[in-house]
Amino acid sequence: MSRYDARNIEPKWQKAWEEAGTFEAKRDPSRPKYYVLEMFPYPSGRIHIGHVRNYTMGDVVARYKLATGHNVLHPMGFDAFGMPAENAAMASGGHPKTWTYNNIDTMVDQMKPLGFGLDWSRMFATCDPEYYGQQQAMFIDFMAKGLVYRKNAVVNWDPVDMTVLANEQVIDGKGWRSGAEVERRELTQWFFKISDFSEELLEALDGLEHWPEKVRLMQANWIGKSRGLRFAFEPVGAGEAIEVFTTRPDTLMGASFVGISPDHPIARKLEAENPDVAAFVAECRKGGTTAEAIETAEKLGMDTGLRVTHPLDPDWELPVWIANFILMDYGTGAIFACPAHDQRDLDFARKYDLPVIDTFFALDEPAPVEREAFVPPKSEKVKWINHFAGLDEATGEEAIEATIRFAEAEGWGEGVTQYRLRDWGLSRQRYWGCPIPVVHCEACGVVPEKKENLPVKLPDDVSFDVPGNPLDRHPTWRDCTCPKCGAPAQRETDTMDTFVDSSWYYARFTNPHADTPTVAEDAEYWMNVDQYIGGIEHAILHLLYSRFFARAMHICGHLPEKSKEPFNALFTQGMVTHAIYMTRDENGRPVYHYPEAVELRDGKAFLKDGGAEVEIIPSAKMSKSKNNVVDPVDIVETYGADTARWFVMSDSPPERDVEWTAAGAEAAAKHLARVWRMADEIAGASGAGEGDDDLLRETHKTIDAVTKGIDGFLFNTSIARLYAFTNTLAKSSAGAEAKRAAMKVMAQLMAPMTPHLAEEVWAHLGGEGLVANAPWPVADPALLVDDTVTLPIQVNGKRRDEITVAKDMAKDEIEALALATDGVQRALGGAAPKKVIVVPGRIVNVVA
Repeated sequence: MSRYDARNIEPKWQKAWEEAGTFEAKRDPSRPKYYVLEMFPYPSGRIHIGHVRNYTMGDVVARYKLATGHNVLHPMGFDAFGMPAENAAMASGGHPKTWTYNNIDTMVDQMKPLGFGLDWSRMFATCDPEYYGQQQAMFIDFMAKGLVYRKNAVVNWDPVDMTVLANEQVIDGKGWRSGAEVERRELTQWFFKISDFSEELLEALDGLEHWPEKVRLMQANWIGKSRGLRFAFEPVGAGEAIEVFTTRPDTLMGASFVGISPDHPIARKLEAENPDVAAFVAECRKGGTTAEAIETAEKLGMDTGLRVTHPLDPDWELPVWIANFILMDYGTGAIFACPAHDQRDLDFARKYDLPVIDTFFALDEPAPVEREAFVPPKSEKVKWINHFAGLDEATGEEAIEATIRFAEAEGWGEGVTQYRLRDWGLSRQRYWGCPIPVVHCEACGVVPEKKENLPVKLPDDVSFDVPGNPLDRHPTWRDCTCPKCGAPAQRETDTMDTFVDSSWYYARFTNPHADTPTVAEDAEYWMNVDQYIGGIEHAILHLLYSRFFARAMHICGHLPEKSKEPFNALFTQGMVTHAIYMTRDENGRPVYHYPEAVELRDGKAFLKDGGAEVEIIPSAKMSKSKNNVVDPVDIVETYGADTARWFVMSDSPPERDVEWTAAGAEAAAKHLARVWRMADEIAGASGAGEGDDDLLRETHKTIDAVTKGIDGFLFNTSIARLYAFTNTLAKSSAGAEAKRAAMKVMAQLMAPMTPHLAEEVWAHLGGEGLVANAPWPVADPALLVDDTVTLPIQVNGKRRDEITVAKDMAKDEIEALALATDGVQRALGGAAPKKVIVVPGRIVNVVA
């Protein structure tokens, strides 16, 4: 009996696929296409087993679709710009480019032994000039169509990394990399006009039927459509009116004060005139601009001394406060506060001893407000204490619409729809990113670079010895000539947010080496992405920006109409987790140990070196900082790639987390070794048997179950069925030819999950060509229906025997067979039964 040697067999088949060009995608209008794509990785240095699960899911789908006759595009690339490379360069004295490309080489070397059916000829990194040059060309096209513009804006500023941070890069008020307290700063920034598409992006979510509902809900909430009232508070005496937008105009009689953002024009004017105001707003700007930062920060305010009149009562004056919890880029940058019915307003009012005025209470009992605001759902009916529109009892929705109608009729307000989604600020003050292709000319202003001068390449000779953007300090790179008038000019030194790089790579893969962003024929053929796979952490921004980019690319002629929604189906996979092993040093600080450094005995963990006991922290997300990552290279060397692929697909539904354990990997390896031994035995067997028909029926049932499992992204159920079929085949009394045919089908069904073993089994049993190219087996519907059924027989409620009968056998015949069984005869002891009840297809009950 031959032994399955993964170390030699797996590279052999990888070479065979490469030589045959099995996974090279070529446009072929005569075949139906299928485009499967995993969210491409950041080249951080090494992949771990969590990456393996993600890419294996895509590979299972890609290989299956290839077998079902599709022309499959399954590419791989790297999202390669960003701060980590600059930080690494600053730490090591190296260069971001060197660090990035070295990491890409390492990760490719890790991925190729895993046998992924990828078209490696299409691989690119977003830091390749060939890629970002086309991104620059599109930026210029977007400028021409009015989809990008420049304005002053308040941003999150990291004073250590000296760059703008996106909201999601601010964690607990600190920069995600530097840990520095983030400040608010006004800078001139470039923006994409994504807000113009708010309604379209929201409405289109209903058509994304093959996206997870939770992702669609998250995107809808982020877009944040709301209906409300816009009106203005008139100043008392000289001054400016203050316009506000509110989604709860029904609570206007509970107004306590008017609040404005520290960045509101009125606050800016006061700042220039009053040192106390200037000091206060400077303190406010030390906080971040994220909703989380605003909500969790201590509420701070300053009375401006200004007063405005209530729109319903000219004698009712309200004070105007500057408040740190009001954002300038949401609504109008000003609010009216109703502390009784908004917790944030209430906290502020209690701190500064401002009025708290109830406007409604629950039907059954009053709701006096002390430290907790009374905020009934809009759909809940409430009784009004004092509603100016004449309402006594109504739901919030009814009251809001009544208030809007009242305000419009009286001429002091207007009902409007607003969106939470703000325009996408893409400027970043850093080196390792795509240069924004514009120049600044004293005579012409801001001018786009000529396309024939693209790409605007990053200079290699930069240093990171001081914080900030090296492009600002470069002696020559900024100097250029104006594309419009030819006069001396300067390049823009801001680079693009890395979300830009990842917002269109799916389109570039359709023709990654073209000298235009896309090629019409290729985009028309390959788009859309039929199956997109990635983590739930990208559910909002990456996917939302990609949806916007697809629309912008369509407007500029780079994508067809059908691709305005680029991803037909989306799957968000769970993580691979692993226990954390920890000891503590002499100062009590945690020391984390890699799994391979630990030995498990009787539920406890011990260091292999020295034998000290190690604390086991329950399974957690794999993290390099906790050293609980599993390197797939180690797994491939120990068990082979197929074991890793089989295990990460088998143990849990793919949308849930799966825990990697050494015992689980070993069990998977043993099962695959068993499959090989069976194939080897069957290959050398001969002779007839008695169970050919039974095995054929089980084979087709397995084909049906595995096919449905893959189609439904239930890979674990497909593998469970293959486990069961292995046992069936092992116990079968069928003849050699029947077993050989069944084992060849087994190889085909296992090929998406364990492609190397499947190829070896297929070849060993005389299969023609590569199993990767073999047509997917199709279940015969006639063989999925059992002709017989096994019925249990109960005597006085106790099971005594069973019979196997034809499904259409008459009741009297079933009764006769049941009464003749040994078990029933013993139970009756020679007596005649009082009653026999036959439930067709279910059971026979005998009453003695």
